[in-house]
Amino acid sequence: MNREPLIEIELKTIDSAVPEAAEMLTAAKARLGFVPNMYGYMANDPAVLGGYMRSYDAFRATSSFTPAEQEVVFLTISRINGCSYCMAAHSMIADRKSDVSAASLAALREGRALPDAKLDAVAQFVAAMVETRGNPDKPAVDDFLAAGYRSRHALAVVLAIACKTFSNMTNHLAGTEVDAPFQPHAVTEDA
Repeated sequence: MNREPLIEIELKTIDSAVPEAAEMLTAAKARLGFVPNMYGYMANDPAVLGGYMRSYDAFRATSSFTPAEQEVVFLTISRINGCSYCMAAHSMIADRKSDVSAASLAALREGRALPDAKLDAVAQFVAAMVETRGNPDKPAVDDFLAAGYRSRHALAVVLAIACKTFSNMTNHLAGTEVDAPFQPHAVTEDA
């Protein structure tokens, strides 16, 4: 993060977390190869870590969005919420795993229109949902549906917002340092 922590919170490890959280941290390490700092802070409350992990996995598995669309959703939410940690993490995933073009990734990070019309429709709808706290106007919804999405996709955006609420807000409170694997995609002050 680009800020100091707002609360005193311990960065938990597999060894220092309570058993329920340690189990989730162990699973994360097995899947990712390391325990992200964000998870270590969330582990102070296993319900927060569990809520995040379940909502993240459910969004990935059931949203009906492509991997690129999923990153557009997560990056748009995180940019609007000002979470530099999640911007770095999801920029890395977008770049290396989700086939988001360099031009689209740059536009997402800067809050500009995306060159891909369908991805831009996702970004615009997600922005409308976040900026209005889930109360977009009818044209925003109609534009999203006209781009080929369905009501199920709109509800998946709600799930993604819930997921990013866990992560973005935890990172704001903890002032989470961006992990080394995400550093090449860190957001700079002038980006």
